[in-house]
Amino acid sequence: MSEILTYLTVHEGRIKRASYEVLTRSRELAQEKGYTLSAVILHPEPQRFLDDLKPYGVQKVYLVSHDIFRHHLNEPVLKALEQVFQEAQPHVMTFASTEAVKDVLGALAERVGAAALPDVSAFSWKELLIESVRPVMAARVLARTEALQKPVLVSVRSGSYDARPAAEAVEPEVISVPFTLDIGTLRVVLRDIITTAGESVDLSEAEIVVAAGRGVRDEAGKQLIEELAQVLGAAIGASRAVTESGMFPASLQVGQTGKVVSPALYIAVGISGAIQHVAGMSNSKVIVAINRDPEAPIFQIATYGIVGDLYKILPLLIEEVKKLKAQS
Repeated sequence: MSEILTYLTVHEGRIKRASYEVLTRSRELAQEKGYTLSAVILHPEPQRFLDDLKPYGVQKVYLVSHDIFRHHLNEPVLKALEQVFQEAQPHVMTFASTEAVKDVLGALAERVGAAALPDVSAFSWKELLIESVRPVMAARVLARTEALQKPVLVSVRSGSYDARPAAEAVEPEVISVPFTLDIGTLRVVLRDIITTAGESVDLSEAEIVVAAGRGVRDEAGKQLIEELAQVLGAAIGASRAVTESGMFPASLQVGQTGKVVSPALYIAVGISGAIQHVAGMSNSKVIVAINRDPEAPIFQIATYGIVGDLYKILPLLIEEVKKLKAQS
């Protein structure tokens, strides 16, 4: 079992950034022990992504092709991953901790007889086993956990590691894994996917996020958030308070009960910084907080803080961004 296998999540025609982050960390661990770095892709045309993997040092790629993988469904994904696992027999299998992975990780661990370390923020070798750090209680406590057996399945929170190419590109060995499925046996059938109108930038993958909190109290504030996001090419996020009020859709909620994001830049507008919200965005590289309350908890984690009225600050910020874009 001298192999570390990474499951690469494909969404909207590309491998998710979080998967590249996990792949980078897996490469580091594989190099420490002299293990083979491998990856698995489930997709109707998985060979499309081979060139994308070469810079990351992947030595072996398992490709599973079937039209059912155009969208995530638990049953076929679980069956395919179990099949690949049994063929590869990895020491460690790693995943980006997406909502889809959370649905199948425990079941896969049970099927293949593996230990599971879910939703961790860091993982490393402890002799020949794996130990991890996992935020719990809305990230107020960090739990250190170690697997007591192998193989081990590890899912990793977005933003825990940086995605970095290897020193040299590698031409991977390609293994096509035969996969058959009787569609009629599926207990769940996907009929349609409904997305929020105007959700042009994927929140979980965005490099810049403009997030609205309780301080955005009316339609004028909402329009300022939307305009700032538009000029920055950013995704829009929201706190629980403004999604529950109906001002922003629930699909944009960031936090413990919403999405976990890790952009290069997170602009928190009118957000107090409750621990439940911070749990969903604390891995952001740069955090800019705009709030009229100088004692707001958000300033404790912010890289830069602006104390003031967002209705006065955002128009100035939008204008300056437009000027900079016009000059470039």
